[in-house]
Amino acid sequence: MKVVILAGGLGTRISEESHLRPKPMIEIGDKPILWHIMKHYSYYGFNEFIICLGYKGHMIKEFFADYYLHMSDVTFDFTAENKMEIHQNVAEPWKVTLVDTGLNTQTGGRLTRIKKYIGNERFMLTYGDGVSNVNLQKLLEFHKKNKKAVTLTAVQPGGRFGVLDIDDETQELNGFVEKAKEDGGWINGGFMVMEPEIFNYLEGDKCVLEKEPMRKMTAEGKTCAYKHVGFWQCMDTQRDKGMLTALWESGKAPWKLWDENRWNQL
Repeated sequence: MKVVILAGGLGTRISEESHLRPKPMIEIGDKPILWHIMKHYSYYGFNEFIICLGYKGHMIKEFFADYYLHMSDVTFDFTAENKMEIHQNVAEPWKVTLVDTGLNTQTGGRLTRIKKYIGNERFMLTYGDGVSNVNLQKLLEFHKKNKKAVTLTAVQPGGRFGVLDIDDETQELNGFVEKAKEDGGWINGGFMVMEPEIFNYLEGDKCVLEKEPMRKMTAEGKTCAYKHVGFWQCMDTQRDKGMLTALWESGKAPWKLWDENRWNQL
């Protein structure tokens, strides 16, 4: 199953970093948050990615173009032989398609632009600025069981985001509330599963996935929410980055589900 990652936004709320590089390339430890997200999906067996580029997208292309070299021990011999020798390398089981979806294109428009790479298949979708320890296999099973067109992962970060109204019995979405009225409200944390039917609700570069398309599908009973009570954190601000970096450096990052011993041996 393909995984779509939205990685084209301007990242204005963390402009201290994003004026130099796209938000998904801001590092936690010594790896971009985009890498952390992909490692999470790969841990659960999802290794085919379509990344929607926009702002400074060339930097993401360059990261993957040089990925093999960056993850290798290498000798450059500038003597008569003039050769490069790879001593040790780390290969990911990834297939990565990088698509320029426009500088100012909205989320729904970006998704429309990569439709040809998805085809008529179920796919996963998330944002390029949030990490979690959500069990992606259980999420997929939940999606299949409920037979909705869209399943999103609902999380509870506190009261500064808009919240979701979720039916306690069916887990269907009843609607969206622009601002939280109390702490503990559920929000859209990304990590979605979608059927190709979603494309019937998208139109043009100015289409915002989270607004009219999702609201219309919700009104038609075609969406549901997988409630995740574990770790979730987006990187909106410098403070968020500092917190995530501290967790990573402590060796206790909740989203680090994969075996990292091979990286430490390089």
